Amino acid sequence: MKVVLFAYAAVALALQGCASNSGVVAIGQDTYMVSRQAATGFSGSGTLKADAFQEANQYCVAQGRKLQVISTHEASPPFVFGNFPKAEVDFMCLNPSDPELGRPKPLVR
Repeated sequence: MKVVLFAYAAVALALQGCASNSGVVAIGQDTYMVSRQAATGFSGSGTLKADAFQEANQYCVAQGRKLQVISTHEASPPFVFGNFPKAEVDFMCLNPSDPELGRPKPLVR
């Protein structure tokens, strides 16, 4: 029984290393995207989305700007055959005085 549990733990750790993170990618003037994808179908997308928001915010703060979310997208279940949980956030980094900065009305794709 211990061998089976060890085998499952080893496989889970190996797959954890396969999770992907795009990093911040420019997609236009002051406009970026960041995505996170789980390595398996056993994790939820909520944490992935929160991590993507956090990375986007940190990126903007490092530039002395404010985060303005444009849209978000999450992969739809079933999470099998490579369709693992994924979250993507499209955002802008705006100056604090920019008139476009305000209450976000993000599009959910």
